[in-house]
Amino acid sequence: MFNITKQEFVKRSGEALEGIWDWLEGLDTVSLDQLDSAHTALFIIDMINGFAREGALQSPRVEALIPEIDRLLKLANKKGIKSLAFTDAHGNDSPEFESYPVHCVAGTSEAAMVREIAETGGYTQIPKNSTNAFHEEAFQKWLKENPGINTFIMTGDCTDICIQQLAITLRTWFNQQNIKSRIIVPANAVDTYDLGLHQGDLVHAMALYNMSINGVEIVKAIV
Repeated sequence: MFNITKQEFVKRSGEALEGIWDWLEGLDTVSLDQLDSAHTALFIIDMINGFAREGALQSPRVEALIPEIDRLLKLANKKGIKSLAFTDAHGNDSPEFESYPVHCVAGTSEAAMVREIAETGGYTQIPKNSTNAFHEEAFQKWLKENPGINTFIMTGDCTDICIQQLAITLRTWFNQQNIKSRIIVPANAVDTYDLGLHQGDLVHAMALYNMSINGVEIVKAIV
């Protein structure tokens, strides 16, 4: 599979990870005041009970995101920035259950938005039956109805799955049309989970790096 030994692989990978760590440490912050509210949208991805507080895919790392995302939602509401909340909502026969444990079945408490964000409100909710929300008809309709929005702030989970898939797909969709866009991911408002070889800190960092080399703007935080 590789033309190097295990030791060489580990050594070279370690050197690369040191560089990625330094890059993450040097990220800038972005002020929401610097963004044009009329052309900006806040995306909240999968901040639901089934990933934050209950069920087979619950993660304390995801639950820890709630205060920061709720803060951003309140700021967006105050500034008149449109917000979308994508929420997993599967049928009992979802093919996704071949890859992941049964989770976030539509109509259950797992598929409901976490209480804090639900109480803040002000967002349009789009249920999704895929890890990549871009494919949802409701989102495609929203894109057509909001052609002036070209700056997107993405928050939620998981960095290496739903966030990465939507961020890169959206960026490449705009690229295909020769339309300039900003897809912004604040590193402190996204995260993933720990499970076996899926070491959360590692895959979180690698997903942020992978998004960055695909034209997604990674920042330390939105202030």
